[in-house]
Amino acid sequence: MLDVKELAKCIIEKAVRPGDKAIDATVGKGYDTAFLAGLVGERGCVYGFDIQEEALCKAKEYLASVGLDREVILIQDGHQHMNKHVHEKVRAVMFNLGYLPGGNHEIKTKADTTITALEKSLDLLLPGGLITIASYTGHPGGEEEKNVLKQYVTNLSSSMYKCVAIEALNQGNSPPVLFVVEKKGTGK
Repeated sequence: MLDVKELAKCIIEKAVRPGDKAIDATVGKGYDTAFLAGLVGERGCVYGFDIQEEALCKAKEYLASVGLDREVILIQDGHQHMNKHVHEKVRAVMFNLGYLPGGNHEIKTKADTTITALEKSLDLLLPGGLITIASYTGHPGGEEEKNVLKQYVTNLSSSMYKCVAIEALNQGNSPPVLFVVEKKGTGK
C-alpha cells in the first residue's frame, strides 16, 4: 500500500487517458515509461528523459519486449531541458529521483536541476494534469533534494495547484516521499 512507486501509478492512472501525452522525467530502466505508454496507447505519446545512455538502452530493450516502444520517444538529455524537446501540453509527468538502480551511484538527480525540471513540467502540464515525484532520501544529497522540493511545492500558488506529500512516518532507513502536484482546472 505505501510503496511510493505504486501509489504514484494509482494516482496517475486516474488522470491519463488514451491519446494523451505524458513525460517520464527519469526513465531509468523504463518501467514508468512503459506504464505511461500503456495508458496513452497508440494514439498518445510518452517523452522519456535520462542523461545516461546505459539507462536509455535498457529502457529501449524493455519497451520493445513489452510491445510499447512505438508510443515512446526516448531522449538523452537532462529533465531540466524537457521544454527543448516537448512542444505540446501533457497530462502527466512522473519523476523517480535518485540514481539508476544497479548503475553508477555518482550519477544522480540533484535539487537544482530537479526544481528546474519541475518548473518546466508545470508549464507543460494541462489543467487537471498531474505530476508525481518519488523522492528517495537514502543517498548523499537525497535528503537535501527532498527538502528543497518540499519547500518549492509548498510555496506553489494554491489558486493554481493542489499539492500533497505522502510519507511513511514510522519507518526507518530514510523512506521515500511522494509529492503530487495537480494543476487546477479541467483539460481535454
